[in-house]
Amino acid sequence: MLNIPQLLATELELKPHQVQNALELFQEGATIPFIARYRKERTSEMNEVQLRDLADRYSYLTELEERKSAILNAIAEQGKLTDELKSQITNCLQKTELEDLYLPYRQKRRTRATIAREKGLEPLSEFIKSLNVKNGAVASLDEEAVKYISETQGVKTTEEGLKGASDILAEEVAEKAASRAYIREYLLEEGVFISRIKDDYPEGTTKFEMYRSYQIRVRNIAPHNLLALCRGEAEGILSFELSFDDDVVLSYLESQEIKTKVRAIRDFYQTMLKDAFNRLMKVSLITEVISEKKLFADIESIKTFETNLRELLLSAPAGMKPTLAVDPGFRTGCKVAVLDETAKFLEYQAVFPHQAAEQRAKAAQTIKNLIEKYKIDLIAIGNGTASRETDEFIIEVLKITERKPVKVMVNESGASIYSASKVALEEFPELDVTVRGAISIGRRLQDPLAELVKIDPKSIGVGQYQHDVDQKLLKKKLDETVESCVNYVGVDLNTASKELLTFVSGISSTVANNILKYRNENGAFKNRKQLMKVPKLGPKAFEQAAGFLRIRGGDNPLDNTAVHPESYTLVQAIASDLNVPLNQVTQIAEKLKKANLKKYVTDSVGEPTLRDILNELEKPGRDPRAEFKYATFKEGIKEIRDLKEGMELEGIVTNVANFGAFVDIGVHQDGLVHISQLADRFIDDPKKVVKVGQVVKVRVMEINEKLKRVGLSMKGLKQ
Repeated sequence: MLNIPQLLATELELKPHQVQNALELFQEGATIPFIARYRKERTSEMNEVQLRDLADRYSYLTELEERKSAILNAIAEQGKLTDELKSQITNCLQKTELEDLYLPYRQKRRTRATIAREKGLEPLSEFIKSLNVKNGAVASLDEEAVKYISETQGVKTTEEGLKGASDILAEEVAEKAASRAYIREYLLEEGVFISRIKDDYPEGTTKFEMYRSYQIRVRNIAPHNLLALCRGEAEGILSFELSFDDDVVLSYLESQEIKTKVRAIRDFYQTMLKDAFNRLMKVSLITEVISEKKLFADIESIKTFETNLRELLLSAPAGMKPTLAVDPGFRTGCKVAVLDETAKFLEYQAVFPHQAAEQRAKAAQTIKNLIEKYKIDLIAIGNGTASRETDEFIIEVLKITERKPVKVMVNESGASIYSASKVALEEFPELDVTVRGAISIGRRLQDPLAELVKIDPKSIGVGQYQHDVDQKLLKKKLDETVESCVNYVGVDLNTASKELLTFVSGISSTVANNILKYRNENGAFKNRKQLMKVPKLGPKAFEQAAGFLRIRGGDNPLDNTAVHPESYTLVQAIASDLNVPLNQVTQIAEKLKKANLKKYVTDSVGEPTLRDILNELEKPGRDPRAEFKYATFKEGIKEIRDLKEGMELEGIVTNVANFGAFVDIGVHQDGLVHISQLADRFIDDPKKVVKVGQVVKVRVMEINEKLKRVGLSMKGLKQ
C-alpha cells in the first residue's frame, strides 16, 4: 500500500518530520489553531492553511486506502485478482481511477450481457474475439452462431445469438479503465457546454440572459458560470448539455479494439463499439465529467465563501460602547434597542418616524432622550427596508442632541434568521423577534465576530451560489473558517456567549454550557486555572483552549494575552532576569528586544514561541483586527431611480465573487463591479483587489430598474 506520510511530504512540498509530527498531533486530538499557534517547533512553523491541506489530503488518502483494501478483498474472493491488477490498484492515487479498475468486478444488476451469459453465449463472444486477431480467411459468424440456437436457452435465431455475444463484448469494452480514462479526458479537454433559455422566457426577462445562446469549452468554463447553468437548469429556465464529436471517440475505440482487417469482423466490431459507447459509456462519462467540473466549481465557490466569511467575521469592531440599535421599518415603525458597553440589552422602544409629522416629532424626542440617558456612543442602523429614510431621520435628531454618537449603516443579512432561532429564544425568551433583530444589529456593530457566530454562515449573504454547492463540504469549510477566526482573535472568557465558546479550540458544546453555568454560579473567572474546575473540562481541553481565552483584570496579567499557561514559568523567569514585575509586562517586551532570545531556548521552547511571546507582551490584550471604518452614503440617493450614470458614490463591499464585487451604495440593491471594472489594470481574481467590508469609491455605469441591476466601476477612482 501507499506510504502516506512520504507521499504527503512530496505532494505538499513539506519535510517528512513536519508531516509526521503534524499527523501525530492530529492523532493526539490537537486542533489546527492550537498546532499552528503553540506547536510551531514541532511542525517547523506550518500555518493553518498548510495544516488544513495536510489534514484534508490525509483524510482522502486514508479513505482511498480503505477502499482499496475492500476492493482487493472483493476481487480476490471472485478468484480474479492477478498480480498486474493488484499492482494497479495498490498504486492508484485517485478514487475515480480506482473505481474504473473495479468496475468489471463490481456486483451489478442484471444487464443485457448478464442475460446473454445466462443463455450460454459467452463461448460465442470468445470465438468472435479469437477471429479479431486473424487477417486470413475466417469462419462465418452465422455458421458459428447457428450452434447456439436453443429453445430451452431462449436463443431462437442466429441474429439473437450474435446480438447476445455483442452485448457481452460491449460490456467488456465499456468497463475498460484505460478507455474510460481516455474518453473522460477527451470530454474535459475538447467537450463544449451549450445552453439555451427555454421558449417560455422571452428575451430580457430572466437573470440568466447571458446563457440564452451560450457555448464554452468544458476546460475553459469559469466555476461561477457552471454553477449558474446548474441553477438555471434546476429552476427550469434553461437547459444545457455537454457536446463533443462522437466520431473522435468511436475512432479511438476502433483503434484500441479492432485488430483484424477482415471486413465482416470489422463491421461486427464497429457496430458493437458504437453500441458500447452510446448505450453503456456516453451518459455515464458525461455525468462523471459534469460532476468533476461541478466539484471543482463547488470547491472554488466555497473558497470564495471562506474568504468572504473570514473578512466579514474579522471586520473591525466599532468597540464595546453604549449603542443604540435601530431596525428600520415604515408601517410597523422602527424597533430601537439600547445596549451597554458589554452588549447587555437595557431598553426597547418602538418609534414611527415615517408616518405623520406628530409621530416623527415624538420619535425624535424618544431617540434624543435615549441618547442622552444612556450616553450613547454608537448608533447602528440596519440596511433593510426604510434604512436610508431612517438614516436621514437620525441625522435630523443628532442636530438637536448634545452627544454626537457615530452613526453606522449595518448589514443586517441573517438578523431575521437569528431573531427567530433557538439561540435567540434561549437568550431573550421574553422579547419579540423584532426586538431580538434590533439587538443583533447593534451587537454586530460592537463586535461582528461575537454576534455573527450565532448565525448559520449561509444566511449571512457573502456566498457565491452557496445553495448549489456540496452542502456537507460547505458546512465543514465554513465551520473551519469560523473556528480559525474565533481563535485568531481570542475570546473574553467572562463575556463570551455559548456559541462563541463552542468555536474555541478544544471546547465542545457541553463544555461551553458548563463554563457558562460555572460563571453564573461563581462569578467572573479570576484566572485561567479556574477552568480546571469546570465539569468535563479536563487537562487536554485546558491545553487546547487556555491560550485562546482572555481574562481582563484578573489575577495574572498573562491571562489577558495569547501566552499559553505552559509558558508562564518561562515568562516569569525572564521577568526575574530583567528585574521587571510581572504586572509591567510591556517593560518586559521592551527590555527583551535587547536581550539574546537564544538564551531562553529549550528543548520544548524555540525561537518561534519566544517571538510570539515577545509580540504578546508588547501589547497585552490587543485586538488583532483592523481599525474601524465605515461608509458614508450620499444624501438624497435612496432608491435605484435616484441614480444617474456617471455618479460617483461611496459604498461598502458586501460580497466578492469570482466575476466581481457587490457594493452597497445605499439604494437597497447592491451594485456589481465586474472584474473588468475593479481596477485600471488587468485583474484575474477580485479577491486580490477588494474584500468584504471594505469601503470603496465607485462610479455608476449602468442602471436597469426592471431587473434591479446596477453596474458600477472603480476605474479611475482613487481608493
